[in-house]
Amino acid sequence: MSTLLGLIAATSVSTQIFSTHTMAAEEQVLKELAPTGKLRVGLAYAPSPTPIFVARDGANVSGPAFDIGNALAKKLGVPVELHVTATTGELTEAGSAGTIDIGFMPADEARRQKLDFSPPYFVIESTFITTAASGIKSMSEIDRPGIKLVGIDGSTTMRAAARTLKQANITPAKSVDDAMAMMKAGDVQGFALTHDSLPKLQKQLPGSVILDGAFQTVGVAIGIQKNKPAALAYVKEFVDEAKKDGTVRKAFDRAGLQSLAIAP
Repeated sequence: MSTLLGLIAATSVSTQIFSTHTMAAEEQVLKELAPTGKLRVGLAYAPSPTPIFVARDGANVSGPAFDIGNALAKKLGVPVELHVTATTGELTEAGSAGTIDIGFMPADEARRQKLDFSPPYFVIESTFITTAASGIKSMSEIDRPGIKLVGIDGSTTMRAAARTLKQANITPAKSVDDAMAMMKAGDVQGFALTHDSLPKLQKQLPGSVILDGAFQTVGVAIGIQKNKPAALAYVKEFVDEAKKDGTVRKAFDRAGLQSLAIAP
């Protein structure tokens, strides 16, 4: 009997220790990932939702990144505070400075110097959309003297295009709307952006061509401030589970992105 009582007592102590350790780990995650008591979610906007961008209508936003951010906050048990910007470059700087807790963006090497990232939930391919007046219909025709292009300032696509182009000139725009205005005005012949973002934009540019191929491929992920190991481990596990349990798929489908594949 004394042996049995000893085992019960030992089990009880072990359970208490495990519970204490678990609570401490959860507290550390919240301390690192939601230090203000809210999950400050950084989102970039565009005319229509994509795996990266949200659509914005006044104070309302919609898109996969918005849904996934809300799912993470719900799992943490904290409210969401949205920070919506025109570019993912702004999100990178905000994440590095700690003014947002998470941001949704392509995780290229330049950004990995400033932020830590979850596994990718989508893989983007960057290409160009060209105007009808340019006559450019293939990737081999884009890099020529006199060709003027536009990209989003601070974006991974803009950086990759600038590295790739040797003769054409590429100018940064502050937002997708600004870049599209330049295309419609005939100020530039092409716009560098992710392939998934272009079909809806193409409808605004009669006769325009989305070029086959890609000059960059990179994963889209959740970025967080560096040196937050508990937060990073939690976000990594969350994204892996969200891909397995259908959270990401449902977010894509809700945004009308049924044709796009989730990253493995």
